[in-house]
Amino acid sequence: MKTKNIIIIAVLLILVGGGVATVINNKKKSQEEIQLVVQTNASIAVSVAQAQFENISTYYVANGTFEPFQELNFSSEISGKIAQVLVDKGSYVHVGQTLAIIQQDQRNIGLSTAQASYQNALVDNQRYENAFKTGGITKQQLDMSRLQLKNAKAQFDLAKINLGDTNVKATIDGIVNAKYIEPGSVVGPGTPLFEIVNVSSLKLKVEVDENHIINMKTGDVIKVKTSVFPDKTFVGKITFIAPKARMSLNFPVEIQVSNSQNELKAGMYGTAVFSDSEDESEKKPVFVIPRDAFVGGLENNQVFVVKNDIAKLIKVVSGRNFGDKIEILSGLKASDIVVTSGQINLSDDAKVTILK
Repeated sequence: MKTKNIIIIAVLLILVGGGVATVINNKKKSQEEIQLVVQTNASIAVSVAQAQFENISTYYVANGTFEPFQELNFSSEISGKIAQVLVDKGSYVHVGQTLAIIQQDQRNIGLSTAQASYQNALVDNQRYENAFKTGGITKQQLDMSRLQLKNAKAQFDLAKINLGDTNVKATIDGIVNAKYIEPGSVVGPGTPLFEIVNVSSLKLKVEVDENHIINMKTGDVIKVKTSVFPDKTFVGKITFIAPKARMSLNFPVEIQVSNSQNELKAGMYGTAVFSDSEDESEKKPVFVIPRDAFVGGLENNQVFVVKNDIAKLIKVVSGRNFGDKIEILSGLKASDIVVTSGQINLSDDAKVTILK
């Protein structure tokens, strides 16, 4: 009887355990099916905008001041008295042209003395070289003779350089804008002699804000206007764009302007026109999308495009920056829908719901 009860209890336990296992398995299967349905039907809410042409004013100007393309303040390199001044203010000079002569008497004497010492050292050294071959002198004596010859040659070369420095020569082409000496003036190293400016070209220095600087590059050709010639347009070329903004958050830009006719003067005001149009009110159709559509910033040039409620990550080529609108050069077509918010949760081929 006792054995029979034990068998019944064991059977019951097996039946109960099997039922519990079945329930657990059914529950797990149900949860997996629910999760699959959730994953299948889940979508990410996003805001979108349409890529389209908009009439935007591309007119932008910046004002600045013309400066010489080159300017140089000449200073004396040696001490002495000015013997001759060969140019005057307003004279046009070329590279290598002698501008003034510093008295040469003392340096002529120094050159003659150095030359004589060099010749003597040369003769002595030759005698020592011959004597060494016959065993008449030691190697140490020969080395000393060679050293004396080397020093004498250096002194001779220095004397020639000092004499050459008495001829003050131009190192740039340009016009003598200032002359600080006259014949008889006594000068020393660092004494100002002349100021020469090259105005065959001028530099127009302006400052450009961050919204427009990214649309510019060195080598760009632009129009330049001046108030003194209101009906004339000059051609300028961007030669420098500062890599760092000033405290004003504007970037210094230099524009080279040809001045072959010497119409413009350094110090005049100029206006750089960074647009094809000279009418501030004129607007042109530009293919743009919102700035917010770019994933990870403008430099990545990636946006999500929504097609049939599926987000596709694509590469685009951006152009000019108009603040909250960015020009698109390629990668999109008119009527394409781009995601403007919610990208942080998106991945390629994700299902989306467009917020109205």
